[in-house]
Amino acid sequence: MITVVGTGTGAPLPAEAVAGADLVVGARRHLAAARLPEETERIVLGPLAPALDAIERYLDKGRRVAVLASGDPAFFGIVRALAERFGPERLDVRPGVSSVATAFARLGLPWDDAVVVSAHGRALRTAVQVCRARPKVAVLTGPGAGPAELGAALAGGPGERILVVASGLGDPEHERVERVTPAEAAERDWGTAVSVVLCLDPAAALGPVRTVAGPQPGPSTWALEESAFTHRDSMITKFEVRALALARLGPRLGDLVWDIGSGSGSVAVECARLGAAVTAVEKTADGVARIRANATAHAVDVQVVHGVAPDALAGLDEPDAVFVGGGGRELPAIVTASARRARRAVVIAMAALDRVPAAREALVAAGFGCDGVLLQSSRLAPLPGDVTRLAATNPVFLLWGTRPPARSEGVAQ
Repeated sequence: MITVVGTGTGAPLPAEAVAGADLVVGARRHLAAARLPEETERIVLGPLAPALDAIERYLDKGRRVAVLASGDPAFFGIVRALAERFGPERLDVRPGVSSVATAFARLGLPWDDAVVVSAHGRALRTAVQVCRARPKVAVLTGPGAGPAELGAALAGGPGERILVVASGLGDPEHERVERVTPAEAAERDWGTAVSVVLCLDPAAALGPVRTVAGPQPGPSTWALEESAFTHRDSMITKFEVRALALARLGPRLGDLVWDIGSGSGSVAVECARLGAAVTAVEKTADGVARIRANATAHAVDVQVVHGVAPDALAGLDEPDAVFVGGGGRELPAIVTASARRARRAVVIAMAALDRVPAAREALVAAGFGCDGVLLQSSRLAPLPGDVTRLAATNPVFLLWGTRPPARSEGVAQ
């Protein structure tokens, strides 16, 4: 049997948890706090594989093993690796209070509506996009993915975010809980004692009463009517086109989507409603104002860049998917720039069919698999005398390119 003990966030280590253990495995600070007898074998956790091999040798001899971990070891912790190797039936897990729960407790905030994302031993980009898209996020940090790096990535982004950096949780002498802006976080050296970083929208810190914990469920409807958005002279991606575009973009929590030539921002807003972080690129000042107004009306955060593509794309974070709804003569260059950096897909809506060959060529040249469809729809429209006719909408060609699985799988979240 392996006794797995969570400690390190204020609760004392129960002596009976390690009493009689022949081998105790844990971080150096946990082993020091345990005050083990001299004869007890101990392993300081570094690379996990050698520790697991040692545990197996002790178990094969019928000897007792204890593993010490921080907080709740079943929450982004060592329980997963132990259960996979030895089976959950061989574990006696005694959880402590997680760093996430402790940090929110220090602020006096509920966290049943928080999203928890780990950047420990993982790429930071997913945590960044979740922080941009959701108002209450806890980020488990690690080397190279700490408060400074997170703050640098979030500085200047959409929405008003604050970072709460919790360090040394449970240590009466060294515990610190600090509120900083992303820019302030980026300028600090936070050391190695950071327990967790909370990213909060102060206006939504409490949030509504929840029935299901974690991120909010996705919207019950999408491809909203054009009337749900402010737009200019019907210059908006029609809902039939938007429905298929969303299906090909596949926006989800942890993704970043570019909406180029955003216009009214209808695609940007819909992607944000489905959980993605979104950057909308728009060349007109009135369009920028319209996108922001529509994002506010639908209670989502959209970063709006006032500029002309493809030049305006140069400084943006790498996207998972790109929607191109405008471009004119610059369309081939925009598609090329988008395809060069998109991790998964590029979707293009075109009213002028003579632009399709160049756009398709740009996708194929970038190594994308390419497909498309001409969308023609007729909507029900009333006529006098309580009768109905079919009113045709303008046809639109939707072209999409999908990166082959080899790369998209290699950059999975």
